[in-house]
Amino acid sequence: MELALTTATGKVSKKTVELPDVIFATDFNEDLVHQAVIAYLAGARAGTRAHKSRSEVQGGGKKPWRQKGTGRARAGTIRSPIWRGGGRTFASKPQDYTQKLNKKMYRAAMRSIMSELVRQERLMVVEDFKMDAPKTRELDGKLKALGVDSVLVVTHDLNEALYMSARNLFKVGLCEVGYVDPVSLVRFEKVIITVSALKKLEESLA
Repeated sequence: MELALTTATGKVSKKTVELPDVIFATDFNEDLVHQAVIAYLAGARAGTRAHKSRSEVQGGGKKPWRQKGTGRARAGTIRSPIWRGGGRTFASKPQDYTQKLNKKMYRAAMRSIMSELVRQERLMVVEDFKMDAPKTRELDGKLKALGVDSVLVVTHDLNEALYMSARNLFKVGLCEVGYVDPVSLVRFEKVIITVSALKKLEESLA
């Protein structure tokens, strides 16, 4: 299939780029895409929370008072979970939330997402997308000319001036093609990708 290039003014160019059907014309597998998104979000969780159990809290080696005859409830340690300063009953420990997702499944999910972007006309291919100087206002005008609001810009190589220009813009994401992820592709309304980045993406998803 062919997709027309978009010019810097937001108009459709006469030039086209060839898109392989195996990547950009597959059926949308909602369950697989959902699994890929959940696995990606789960892998981003730190899981570094930790509480101390009664065996880890310092002190409490001596019985506070004798077992009988005081009129008070029985107590074996001042570090009991029901005491102030005691350990937690169900103490949280560092956890690994990562989920295993096969490479074939991940690539299939990415192909499904890219195909859906083409069908919904959310994918825009441009010749190049760079900034000569870090000018946020200039980049904002450039995006308005393209008629996009919430957009992910995918480039072959990260341009520092482009990064500096985009970091303060709301609903504007920027990443190299090697770091593109399913969450970003789904979250943004539009995806702008350069021709060179598109070729590299095709190689990785083929």
